[in-house]
Amino acid sequence: MTPTGPLAARWAQLAERERRLVLVAIALVAAAALWWLALAPALGSLRSADARHRQMDAQLQQMQTLQAQAQALQTQPKLSYDEALRALETAVKQGLGPGAQLQVAGERATVTLKGVSPEALAQWLTQARVNARCVPREARLVRKVAISASPGVSSAATWDGTVVMSLPAR
Repeated sequence: MTPTGPLAARWAQLAERERRLVLVAIALVAAAALWWLALAPALGSLRSADARHRQMDAQLQQMQTLQAQAQALQTQPKLSYDEALRALETAVKQGLGPGAQLQVAGERATVTLKGVSPEALAQWLTQARVNARCVPREARLVRKVAISASPGVSSAATWDGTVVMSLPAR
């Protein structure tokens, strides 16, 4: 006896109306499975394609802007050690003010920060990279938040710590 034998016997016992109902039920289950497994995910991807396309375009634009900045930095002439050090000292004095100290040892410049605002730190890092062509090699920073006693007043955050920058070789 074949494995389909009992099924075939049961099928033969069903009335014509019951057979049609069973076939309709099988067709509905197959259609639902086709929808959930094949069509619904594809339609979801199609619906979100426009938003993803806009997101990818924005990301591409940002990457092209960064590429242009990197190429502009690469075309700048190399600075000597003394020029880079002077530019870094100027950036520390102007960008960070009294909240920073600069110590130089060979090709490493260590900047000690005390109570520097996030905006000033970000601007100074940009100045150091562009004007002095120095990049940070190490950073040990701690974020300090001064909690306001008045409710509803935002608390100010500052940075303390050290940033080690690399200077060009002498």
